[in-house]
Amino acid sequence: MMKNKLIVVVSALLISCGVVAQKEEMKTLKRIYDKESLTEKDVADYKAAVAKLEPYIASANEGDKVYMNYMRVQVPTLEFNAVMEKPENRANMQMYAMKTFTLANLSMMAEAYNAVLEYEKKTGKKVYTKDIEEERTTLMPMLQQYATVLGNQKNYKDGAKVLYTMYQFDPSRQDMLYNAANFAVAAEDYDNALMYYNDLKKVNYSGEGTAYIAKNLASGNDDSFATKEERDKMIAIKTHISPREEKMPSKRGEIYKNIALILVQKGKVDEAKAAIAEAKRENPNDTSLLMTEADLYLSLKDTETYKKLISQVLEKNPNDADLVYNLGVINMQSNNFAEAETYFNRALQINPNYTNAYINISALKLKADQKLVDEMNSLGTSEKDNKRYEVLKKQREALFRGALDPLEKAYALDPSNDLVTDNLLSVYNFLGMKEKYAALKAKK
Repeated sequence: MMKNKLIVVVSALLISCGVVAQKEEMKTLKRIYDKESLTEKDVADYKAAVAKLEPYIASANEGDKVYMNYMRVQVPTLEFNAVMEKPENRANMQMYAMKTFTLANLSMMAEAYNAVLEYEKKTGKKVYTKDIEEERTTLMPMLQQYATVLGNQKNYKDGAKVLYTMYQFDPSRQDMLYNAANFAVAAEDYDNALMYYNDLKKVNYSGEGTAYIAKNLASGNDDSFATKEERDKMIAIKTHISPREEKMPSKRGEIYKNIALILVQKGKVDEAKAAIAEAKRENPNDTSLLMTEADLYLSLKDTETYKKLISQVLEKNPNDADLVYNLGVINMQSNNFAEAETYFNRALQINPNYTNAYINISALKLKADQKLVDEMNSLGTSEKDNKRYEVLKKQREALFRGALDPLEKAYALDPSNDLVTDNLLSVYNFLGMKEKYAALKAKK
């Protein structure tokens, strides 16, 4: 009996000592955390206190665990702030930031920050909420810039991770999750892309709404803002001009299409069909999902189901030029060129000013040109080959004459479109239309 009592007493003493040690380390961490300026010694002391605290985190109660984890993930921030104390380092702020805030560190920070925000919302006692919101406001533009740099370098895999980290920091920014999924697809990282798309599916993200846009005076590019207030603030401080708004269509169709394509690529055709069927049940009025389903069956060469679905789409929106145009694009991508041209012409009947429909019709008209050129180049100099050459030459001329009218109409609607201008110049040149060629060349 005495032995058992002794064990209980020793255990109690150990727990008591642990609690005291835990409180002491937390005091040290908070003291350094609250300092306005930091030295390298402060950072070293902070790291040492974190190391001593580590053994107690797993067994701590909910509140202590949340705050201990929060203090633990502050190490990169403190390291960065200490480096920035030296004036000579400030010119290379971005380099130090990227070196210090690794993707692994940022992911752990996001998890810890969200845990604090959730806990403090639940308890009603806000200790670090303001600090987190301020740091998040500072970090998000830096991460956005980092993702843009990676995208420009075509490093889409790491760019996707940065964008996903932005979503982790602020789960309300579902657009960052959408962008992460698209970057992952560009990187051919289909496992992560599928995970991101499924996360979008869980939150029923549509992307539908209004984009608040303004021209960035520094870059000359258009920037998109989440709210009108954010955009107007930039206008007020004169960093941006030319505010405008654009309606953003639903992206659900695209999301489910990509989920389906990835699943089909993995040989999971039934799962792909089930994913789209589920999306249709949850969003019965989203026409983009019907188009996605039709596209899937077209890719599977199930033309009967495809035609049935297309009939349903057109029945719901017979005069939607964008919808009819997109049906043309789907068929064009699937090498159903005659059907594609029919849809593009139908889109033009609804909207005679549909520039892209004219562009795609001209592309379809010239589709066979390369095949004709290849055959012409393969011919010899015999009488038979010479006759065949003349036949092919006339066929090429017919192709270019067929592309002339839609290209001229596209140019009239959008004279600043370089693709249209270049293609029209090529057609004028081939057909020997010297005056028109010279006039258009002079305008370019």
